[in-house]
Amino acid sequence: EVQLVQSGGGLVRTGGSLRLSCAGSGFTLHDYAIGWFRQAPGNEREAVACVSKSGGSTYVDGSVQGRFTISSDNAKNTVYLQINNLKPEDTAVYYCAAHDGCTKEPTWFRFWGQGTQVTVSS
Repeated sequence: EVQLVQSGGGLVRTGGSLRLSCAGSGFTLHDYAIGWFRQAPGNEREAVACVSKSGGSTYVDGSVQGRFTISSDNAKNTVYLQINNLKPEDTAVYYCAAHDGCTKEPTWFRFWGQGTQVTVSS
């Protein structure tokens, strides 16, 4: 059974940093690309970053470029999202998800983590 278990997140002040983790089981990072998405209240789920199978390539959305970094540890079967210089508009529930390849379209992703709340205070 494919599972994605997220950790990290929480309440931070503007300018702070967080690292979100997404640990996979029932598959390896050679099998799926892992994307990170976020969804703020009243907004659609949006893609923020993705790492291709085996970590060959990484993609970060232009809206968060320079502040968000995605990385993976194949040995731990875990993908990370490092978020620096947090802003109040980063407040959202963050999700990781697995798919055959990287795409911005969340509906293509079959497997999802449970989500983790990130709240940035001003």
